[in-house]
Amino acid sequence: MSYQVLARKWRPRRFAELVGQDHVRDALANALRAGRLHHGYLFSGTRGVGKTTVARIFAKALNCERGVSAEPCGECDACLGVDKGGFIDLIEVDAASRTGVDDTRDLLEDVAYAPTRGRYKVYLIDEVHMFSKSSFNALLKTLEEPPDHVKFLLATTDPQKVPPTVLSRCLQFNLRALPPALIAEQLGRVMQAEQVGADPVALRLLADAARGSMRDALSLLDQAIAHGGGEVGEGIVHAMLGTVDRGYALELLEALIAQDAPALLAGAARIQAQSPDFAAVLDDLMSLVHRLTLLRWAPDVVSDDDALAARLRALAPAVSAEAAQLWYQIALIGRRDLDLAPDPAAGLEMVLLRMLAFHPDAPESTPAAPPGAARAPVTRTPSAAPPATPAAGTEPAAPPQMAAPAAPSVALPADGEDWSAWVARLKLGGVPLQLARHAQLEQRLGARFELVLGREHEALATDNARQRLQDALSALLGESASLRIRIDAPAGQTPAEQDAQRRRAAYAEALESFEQDPLVRSLKENFDAELVEGSVQPLREEAQPPAPGPSERRS
Repeated sequence: MSYQVLARKWRPRRFAELVGQDHVRDALANALRAGRLHHGYLFSGTRGVGKTTVARIFAKALNCERGVSAEPCGECDACLGVDKGGFIDLIEVDAASRTGVDDTRDLLEDVAYAPTRGRYKVYLIDEVHMFSKSSFNALLKTLEEPPDHVKFLLATTDPQKVPPTVLSRCLQFNLRALPPALIAEQLGRVMQAEQVGADPVALRLLADAARGSMRDALSLLDQAIAHGGGEVGEGIVHAMLGTVDRGYALELLEALIAQDAPALLAGAARIQAQSPDFAAVLDDLMSLVHRLTLLRWAPDVVSDDDALAARLRALAPAVSAEAAQLWYQIALIGRRDLDLAPDPAAGLEMVLLRMLAFHPDAPESTPAAPPGAARAPVTRTPSAAPPATPAAGTEPAAPPQMAAPAAPSVALPADGEDWSAWVARLKLGGVPLQLARHAQLEQRLGARFELVLGREHEALATDNARQRLQDALSALLGESASLRIRIDAPAGQTPAEQDAQRRRAAYAEALESFEQDPLVRSLKENFDAELVEGSVQPLREEAQPPAPGPSERRS
């Protein structure tokens, strides 16, 4: 027996087998049970979501020999004929190949005749939006007042091109694009029935690539089985689709947060070595930034359904809202312009470097010196006079020898100051800065620092973040510093908590001052004006209004 592709083999033949189109299934089933049958139906939706399939099941339900029912038997001659495409009273037309008005007139010549074998003569017109204006006009009168034994089932991927006069004479059903989770679940059932081994991660990748189309997903699954020789694994699917593991995109994101340019370019090089679809890499990066933003503002709506979830949750506190929005916009524009780049790999690198260069949380710094070049600190004394110009005929004095690096010019915090004063003087950004801000100084003995970090922020204490924080402390002290971090509940407030408390206090002060303003009071009294929450901004830059809590946000 010849092989039948999965998209045809697993095509639903009953309403109960439809996946993800419950609203259409229930409406048609109720109409069939109640006998409230319209003469024209229009099914719209993207490719592969089941428009023609729904129409064929509906045609079986109308002509089943056991009677009009929401559950056709699937065994009688009418049902079997519809399934095989040989039922004489189901006239299927591809509008894309019969756009002329003469073709439409020939099609409608037999409308007046009674069905040959079935109960109804069903006209299934696929891609009806391809009809010409004259064809629609020829169809219009028949569609408005057809004989009782005729039903019109129209399918289209572009309902905007169907004239309003036709739309108004049909019941319209919009079939939705299927969510990836639902497609992956159906693919799992198919693989189990086919007795083919499949990795759940691979099935999710195929579901994502299908873009809401079940037919495309089954076609991709057929292709993956052929690539894997009977097994569907994650690596096989990545190679077939030209994508890479999302772990690589997460490494890029971690390098962006740490503002580590060498690590960012090294991650891009590892991706380029796999010859991927670079647009798909940017898609993965945007997806991760989207999830990070949700974790920052609505963590309860993000599911932990993959191996990256824990790492993303750990990174969320280190990403500001401004950085996430900027990265997403840069990636979105970069993806659009990727085809204009002379080399897609170079285009990806430029997008990543643009994200790094315009990082809103980056500390101010001078450009990096070339490799091997030593940069000596320059100290300017305000009272020092400019160097004297040597008189004519005299040799210029020899330049003074380079002195040893002096102690840092930044004043060290006094012993009585808290950890916030140290953090304010550190040249840090990204994860190391967040590590310092969410920790508390437990003890300092000279150049030895002992910090306490809460368990909820334990994921910030990565080896890289620890080392960068220790290096920043060494640079501030002018000598080698040592750092020890203990995971426990801090006894007092961390710098992050102190900043949040100051912002709340400044916002409350600004809000009270604004409400006491004579003009504002006059507007409230005379016009019943109301103050919109969060619209008041403190004048001081460091005192921004606190983010509203779940109960304070407006819908």
